[in-house]
Amino acid sequence: MPTPRAFCFLIPGDWSIPTGGFGYDRRLTQALVAAGWAVDVRRLDAAWPAPDTAALARARAVVADIADGSTVVADGLAFGVLHDVVAAHAERLRWVALVHHPLHLETGLAAAQRQRLRESESRALSFARSVVVTSPRTAQDVAAMGVPAARIHVVEPGTDAWPQGPAGRPAPLPAPARTDGPVRLLCVATVTPRKGHALLLQALAGLQRRPFPSWQLHCVGSLARDAATAARVQALARELALAGRVVWHGEVDAAALQAHYAAADLLVLASLHEGYGMVVAEALAAGLPVLASDAGALAQTLPAQAGWRVPPGDVPALQAALQRLIGDPALREQLAAGAREAGRRLPDWPTQAARFAAVLDALP
Repeated sequence: MPTPRAFCFLIPGDWSIPTGGFGYDRRLTQALVAAGWAVDVRRLDAAWPAPDTAALARARAVVADIADGSTVVADGLAFGVLHDVVAAHAERLRWVALVHHPLHLETGLAAAQRQRLRESESRALSFARSVVVTSPRTAQDVAAMGVPAARIHVVEPGTDAWPQGPAGRPAPLPAPARTDGPVRLLCVATVTPRKGHALLLQALAGLQRRPFPSWQLHCVGSLARDAATAARVQALARELALAGRVVWHGEVDAAALQAHYAAADLLVLASLHEGYGMVVAEALAAGLPVLASDAGALAQTLPAQAGWRVPPGDVPALQAALQRLIGDPALREQLAAGAREAGRRLPDWPTQAARFAAVLDALP
C-alpha cells in the first residue's frame, strides 16, 4: 500500500532547467519533503506538449509502474496531452493535475493545434480529483475548460529566501544606489514567442530616435529551448541598431540571477500570457520595480504600487512607459519602495507547500 502522506510527482523533463514551471515543481517538492512528505519524482522526457510515439510509450510504462491507490501529481505540460493514459488509470490512481497555464493558451499556435490541445487537456482534467493552479486567473481559465470550481485550488508560488530579515522573514535586497552609468533594464524570460522579446525590442528602438538617458537591456533566459525564436530576436536587435545595448546572457544559475536582480534598475516583461509570472514575484522580493504587460495573471501578480502595467502586445504603450520610467529615477525609487513593501508580504515556500499538502490531504 502507498505510504501515508506520499505521492508520485510526474515531471515533464529536466526540472533543473530554470523556468518558472520547473522552479515551482522543484521548490514545492523540496518544501514538502522538508515537511515530512515522501515524494517519488518520476521524469517524463519528451518534447512536451508534442511527444512522439516513443515518448508516449515511455510515459505509459512509467504510469503503469505506479502502485495502485497512489496519489499522482502530474505537471500540466505533460498531463494535458496524456488524456488516454490518464483515463486508462483513473480507477486505480488518484490524479491531481498541476496547471501552470493551459496548453492551448500558448502563443503562436495554429487554430487547429489550439483546438486539439484544448480538447485533450479538457478530457485529461475531467479525470483529475483535484486541479491545482498557480493563480486566480489560471483558475478562471481552467474553469472555462469545464472543471467544476470545487475541484480547483489556487496555490501560488512561494519565494525563495533572500538574506534573512527580522523574525526570520526574507528581507528584500536594497534598491540599487547607482547614480551614474546607463539605466539597467532586466528581462528574465526564456526566449519564446509568448515572452514578447520582439515587442520589447521594438519599443526600445523607438527611444533611440529622441534625446534620452542611456540605458542597457540585460536578457536572462534560455536561448536554446526555442532556438529559432532566439535567432530571430537577436537578428531583430541588430536590425534595430540595438545590438550594442542589448546583452543576451542565456541561462544563469541562482547566484548569478540574484546578482542580476541586485544590479538592475527595472524589471521589464512584455509577455503575451502568464499563468502567474514568478519573475515578477522574484523582482518584488528583491525590491525591484517592474514594468510588465497585464497579460494573464500578471494583472494580479504585480501590485500597482510596485510597478506599471501595459496592455499585452501594445508597443506604443510599452514605449511610453519605458520612456517615463527610464527617464524618471525618482519614480523608479517610489515604485521600488512599493516593491519592497509588496515583497515583504509574499508567502514563502513552506507556507505554500502546506497549502498544497492540504489539497492532497482532502482528496476524495
